[in-house]
Amino acid sequence: MIDFTSARTAMVDCQVRPSDVTRYPIIAAMLDVPRERFVPRELAEVAYAETHIALDTGRVVLDPRTFSKMLETVNITPADLVLDIGAGLGYSTAVMSRLGEAVVGVEDDKDRARDAESALRDFAADNAIVTTAPLNVGDPANGPFDVIMVEGGVEQIPEALANQLKDRGRIAAIFMTGSFGHVRFGQKTRDRIVWRRAFDAAAPILPGFAAPAAFQL
Repeated sequence: MIDFTSARTAMVDCQVRPSDVTRYPIIAAMLDVPRERFVPRELAEVAYAETHIALDTGRVVLDPRTFSKMLETVNITPADLVLDIGAGLGYSTAVMSRLGEAVVGVEDDKDRARDAESALRDFAADNAIVTTAPLNVGDPANGPFDVIMVEGGVEQIPEALANQLKDRGRIAAIFMTGSFGHVRFGQKTRDRIVWRRAFDAAAPILPGFAAPAAFQL
């Protein structure tokens, strides 16, 4: 029988803190949220491994290092409204519910969204919801947002999603080129997102976030 509390502490001490994640609210939230409840039941025993956790159809729950460093990059504050693209089974949404004022997770699979909502209710994340929609559409009805977190790889950020970011809002996503990638942090100023490279990371490209295929004669 795995001691999940000890595994969660080891995750923070061995994967999160050594990755230059220093903001106390992030550390506290990742110590608080039971990751094993937000992954497929058959994978609960590896919930705290140093790898992405596979979902179906090529989707993943981001590994603790990548996820925590993205949180450090966007610096969610208690007044922030957050959009969580690719919420999976709700782990990222649950963690960010401990950091921001409210979080809207988006999932493109209704069964996965339902399971995420159930897990969030069990965790008493009363300031978080999960909606069902194409990931590249986001949730314009509840926006605009102070922070957008994209929980997977991208080749481009759709204009429809960029439009849901407030002026001075922050966004983080994993930009992929082939099998290599890096996280970029963006801040919106006067309808334009200015990006900078943050750190190396990789993840499967989310549906709707691939660049259009180049036309060839």
